[in-house]
Amino acid sequence: MKNVYEQMEEQNARENVAAFLQKQALPYEAKKIAAKQRVLEYYHEMCDVRNANVHVSVGGLDSITLFIFIRDYCHLDVPGISASILEDKSVQAVHKQLGIEDVKPIKSKVAVIKEFGFPILSKEIATKIELLQNPTEDNKTVRHAIITGETGEYGGWQKDSRMKLSQRWLKLFGGYENENEGVNYGKPDFKVSAECCYYLKEKPCDDWAKSHNSYPYLGLMASEGGRRQKALMLHGCNYYGKTTIRSAPFAPFSRQDLLRLALELNVPVPEIYGTIERNAKGEYYTTKAQRTGCSMCGFGIQLEKRPHRFDRLRKANYGEWYYWMYTVGWGKVLDYIGVKWEDEVIEYEQTMLPGFLDYIWRDKS
Repeated sequence: MKNVYEQMEEQNARENVAAFLQKQALPYEAKKIAAKQRVLEYYHEMCDVRNANVHVSVGGLDSITLFIFIRDYCHLDVPGISASILEDKSVQAVHKQLGIEDVKPIKSKVAVIKEFGFPILSKEIATKIELLQNPTEDNKTVRHAIITGETGEYGGWQKDSRMKLSQRWLKLFGGYENENEGVNYGKPDFKVSAECCYYLKEKPCDDWAKSHNSYPYLGLMASEGGRRQKALMLHGCNYYGKTTIRSAPFAPFSRQDLLRLALELNVPVPEIYGTIERNAKGEYYTTKAQRTGCSMCGFGIQLEKRPHRFDRLRKANYGEWYYWMYTVGWGKVLDYIGVKWEDEVIEYEQTMLPGFLDYIWRDKS
């Protein structure tokens, strides 16, 4: 079996990343033109060459902007689909306004948490913790790498790889390997998992796509970091793989590029984001939430300043907040990872305290 470095060499990883970084460095207008070219190329390849269909996978502001970019700037009539029920009510309202088709999740949010565990920290971290909580002979080497950073033959015999959990999270979640590794870490009395996205969004949308012979445009940007950044840098905007085919025309965009484009296209901004404004430095920002998602998602919560997403949920829907915190157990989980939640926080407007709403929700370690 080829190790990870040999596989990356076969994929021309270094050259691909270098080329992508050049695209990220382009000026805004050039990025916008390039995005249109990627949209049209993908449409031609899938619809004209492969005789398939295409759609836009729509969620928050980024993909809403992509939907309107394709419709109004690229002049293509491409349908949009979404697991809209997972989104904030103001996002759902915009989806309805735009005619986005709602796709139903396979399982309920509560069922996913009870069966698999809580989505916390990031997809990457949660996946590692999930492996520690579910040991098998097959994942023994990976579990060792998560605790020590030693990857073995497949990982190129690294001694301090990125597979290792940071010490901060090892102290809380590494205890499942105390006996095997001779360590003394903690372990919680709740399960952790990254499976929520699969059952609530990815699988339902994939099933819809298969039944319609359709392939997605995605509003992903490498600037968001995490797994998305790695995949987008390696494979670029339009990717035609053996098992995955997708277009991410905004992949080289920064957050500033996206917000500027949303203003230019008069994109309907869901109320949860507030409005798009510019500060004294000329930087674009949204006056309320910077990122949105499922109301029970904890990915990136440790990166947010207060008022964080659960504080805002408390203000918007106290009943739902109470249910998640006390009945389902999110409060206990937040306590364990050191995120305050129980005391009420007053949310000030950005215009009153510049820079106060600097909370960013990102999927990265």
